[in-house]
Amino acid sequence: MGMNKNTVLGWATFIMVLMGLLLIGLGAFRYRDVSGWGFAATGVGFIANAWVFNALKGRV
Repeated sequence: MGMNKNTVLGWATFIMVLMGLLLIGLGAFRYRDVSGWGFAATGVGFIANAWVFNALKGRV
């Protein structure tokens, strides 16, 4: 049972959403100073990239 390109994009989307939520959570609850904003901004960027990967499923 091999993985085709849509399955790979699906897993990449899932992992990136989890990582984005983890980074946002770190920025919100662990680091309350200026570095928290950086963690949260990076998490939002991960979720934006995951959105693009999800949009590419079926088109690549």
